[in-house]
Amino acid sequence: MTAKMKRREFITLLGGSAAVWPLGASAQQPAVPVIGFLNSASADGYAPMSSAFKQGLREIGYVEGSNVVIEYRWAENQYDRLPALAADLVSRRVTAIFANSPSVAAVKGLTTTIPIVFLSGDDPVRLGFVASLNRPGGNVTGVNIFSGETATKRLDLLRELVPHASKIAILINTDFTASIRFRDDVEAAAPMLGLTTERAVGER
Repeated sequence: MTAKMKRREFITLLGGSAAVWPLGASAQQPAVPVIGFLNSASADGYAPMSSAFKQGLREIGYVEGSNVVIEYRWAENQYDRLPALAADLVSRRVTAIFANSPSVAAVKGLTTTIPIVFLSGDDPVRLGFVASLNRPGGNVTGVNIFSGETATKRLDLLRELVPHASKIAILINTDFTASIRFRDDVEAAAPMLGLTTERAVGER
């Protein structure tokens, strides 16, 4: 799992996942594959990514409304809605579920047969999504961009852009675990670069 995985390879993993998981689950699927798209954000906010997702499917021969159905479930940034949305997709026995990081926890405990493919900015092993990076195991796999590990480099770039800056503000979504870890990494790296940090006023 790597941030360098091409979009085509990622979609291929999702599109072909129904063939590699237990046949008992596949036997219950409809003739046209149904992909569950579970996301903690809103359709408008995620539009560029969902558009790329559909484009990737088209590149490997899957066209929404023709030979594949996509069931979208948006939590509209209300994380407490995710468990019910996840349960709805599982009850529909979709072929596979694509979930962003906050959505994985909501759906992972509901099924051991439906393939779950994630995109995560935090360590999926630490989060309990997979057993290891090399051998994920179970029915969960995906792509990890390790955004937290780039905290020091981002600060380096910021220092180059604004060389006289001495204090930086950190604005994150505290309901998103990857953001919390990134904040902690930034706060740990800042003193090494002679910077101080200040958390945004609205942070919970």
